[in-house]
Amino acid sequence: MKIKLFKKPEDFDINEAIELVSSPKSGGIAIFLGKVREESHDRRVKKLIYEAYEEMAVEEMKKIREEALKKFPILDMVIWHRYGELGVGENTILIVTAGKHRKEAFEACIWAVDEVKKRVPIWKKEVTDEGEFWIEGERVIPSKKTH
Repeated sequence: MKIKLFKKPEDFDINEAIELVSSPKSGGIAIFLGKVREESHDRRVKKLIYEAYEEMAVEEMKKIREEALKKFPILDMVIWHRYGELGVGENTILIVTAGKHRKEAFEACIWAVDEVKKRVPIWKKEVTDEGEFWIEGERVIPSKKTH
């Protein structure tokens, strides 16, 4: 499957993704692998919690893939995203693009990452030493605690 959401603990098989886009026409394959980093907005991150509207997220990722195939002279693309509770160092998103040449593969990959972050209904909460924060693009929104 070229579009997929993975619920933790399931993770990506990068070799499988590469195989899905590979063909004798492929001269370049670009890979973006997002990971949970240990620091964000000057805070130490303990974990991320991704929530997804599954059906809608998959449909929007399909649209992004279809748009990329029309917009860029690429041969194929895989978009996979994980959700659930992910620790530092764990994989979050994988986008793999194949093109006849490296330039279009890289450009399409960068574009797709940006579009996924803007359009796909997957929300990220950072759990840090200083509390929990919803992240919307570059905007940080403190999580309200209910007692």
